[in-house]
Amino acid sequence: MELLVASAIGVLTAGGIYLMLRLRTFPVILGISLLTYAVNVFLFASGRLTVGAPPILQKGVETYTDPLPQALVLTAIVISFGMTAVVVMIALGAYLGSDDDHVDDPADPTSEGGRDAT
Repeated sequence: MELLVASAIGVLTAGGIYLMLRLRTFPVILGISLLTYAVNVFLFASGRLTVGAPPILQKGVETYTDPLPQALVLTAIVISFGMTAVVVMIALGAYLGSDDDHVDDPADPTSEGGRDAT
């Protein structure tokens, strides 16, 4: 099971880094989202989850589940969803304003610092 979770985290991280290295804005946003999911799975798996154990200490209970990783992941999901929505709107505004979605737009070769190249 640990190998499956570690492999999933590795695939999500590799896919996120690959998409972040693209030169378009929307693949970069998807890459950031994949990295966020990888971190969430890592946090969730690092909590040593146990099946069928209560999250609250009770009398007579030997093992319990730590609720902190679950709370951290839930908070991270909400924050990442909000930030993804904001970044998508910023990228959409930049795309509609310039009709191009390149991350690092090269300078126009026909102009030299705003002057005509004549």
